[in-house]
This record gives sequence, C-alpha cells and structure tokens, in this order.
Amino acid sequence: MKKQLLSVFALSMMTLAVVSCKNEASQAQDAVEITENAENADVYTANVEQSKINWTGSKVVGGQHQGTITLKSGDVAVADGAVQNGTFVIDFTTINVTDLEGDDKAYLEAHLKGTNQDDSVDHFFNVTEFPEGKFEIASVTTNGAETTITGNLTVKGITKSVSFPANVTVTDEVVTIETQSFPINRTDFNINYGSKSKFADLAADQVISDDILVQLNVVANK
Repeated sequence: MKKQLLSVFALSMMTLAVVSCKNEASQAQDAVEITENAENADVYTANVEQSKINWTGSKVVGGQHQGTITLKSGDVAVADGAVQNGTFVIDFTTINVTDLEGDDKAYLEAHLKGTNQDDSVDHFFNVTEFPEGKFEIASVTTNGAETTITGNLTVKGITKSVSFPANVTVTDEVVTIETQSFPINRTDFNINYGSKSKFADLAADQVISDDILVQLNVVANK
C-alpha cells in the first residue's frame, strides 16, 4: 500500500511557473531583480494562520493526492495602492496530506519530508537540510483584466524566476493574493522522484507527472 501511495504522488513548492495557463507545462527561468521599496511604501505582515498553499500531485496514468503547506512568515510592500514587492518564507516541515488518514497519511508525509527511516531522505524535500523555502515578489503587472505576479522561488537551495496569474486586492487594512490552480515543474528544483524526464527506464505505472498544481490564498494585514 505504501509503495502504491508513493507511486501516485508528486510535489514541489510554492508557490509558481512562467506565465502559464492552467493545463500548460511550466518552465522556471533565471532569478530576476527585486524592486526596491518606495519611500512611501507601507508594509503589510502575512497572516500565516489565514494563508495557505494548496497542492495536487498526480500520477501520469491515473491517481493523485492533495495537501497543504503553510507560511512561516511574510510581508508585502504597498505604495500608492499597489503591491511593489514581498517576501514569503515557506515552511516545508508543515507538508500536509489531506486526502489520506492514519498510517497512510503519516507515511506519505514523512516520505515527502525525507524523515522516514529508509532511503527517501532526498526523494522530495529533505526538510532536515532544507526546512524552508522562499518566494520574493519582483513585480505585479496588469494587462486588461489579468494580473501577473513574477518573482523568485527558492526550493532546496535552488532559486528560479517564476510567474503566475493572480487576483490581487489592496485596501487600507489588508492585501489578499488568490490564484486558480496553476502548474510548476518540480524537476526545476531537483525534486526528481518518479520523473520520466530524469529516469527513462521507469515503468508506465511508476511515472509521476513533473508538473504539480499549486493554488495560493495569501492574506497580509497592515
């Protein structure tokens, strides 16, 4: 049962692909420069209790798992009613599988974190060595009705520039960032377990999709 669970799961972090539609593959790029705060910028602090990263990982031939990851901290800089930049620390020790219970849930979570007593330490996130990740907002641009966030995502010590469509709301008291599900290629961050692009000899029923789906709900208060 444990092997079957592992064979249907793929996961990577936050938070985040080049501008991509929901069902398109994503390609991360080299890191980009972060915009400095304006002198009149207000800083909003992430509400880690209300913010959430939702993920879905799937097997290439059927089957999937869902879960969440929480933020450890974060802040957003706002000037003239618009988001300028922001930094969010992702706590990978909080990886949670929401579609399983009991021993199956505990085993899969431990495998993703690399805390099982087997060879799984670096199959996914290896939280002993890399307990945290980070996403830094570089720019927020609007074209018609579509807003795109671009920034630098760091997972397992690897930093790449990624972009994604989002709904961004700014008031005097709160900033919210919400997205639909969008794909990230986990192998861009050295998360290679079950990847056909990394291990060509895998049987069809062992292959896990390189892309995962990520959905963000971030709240920051002034």
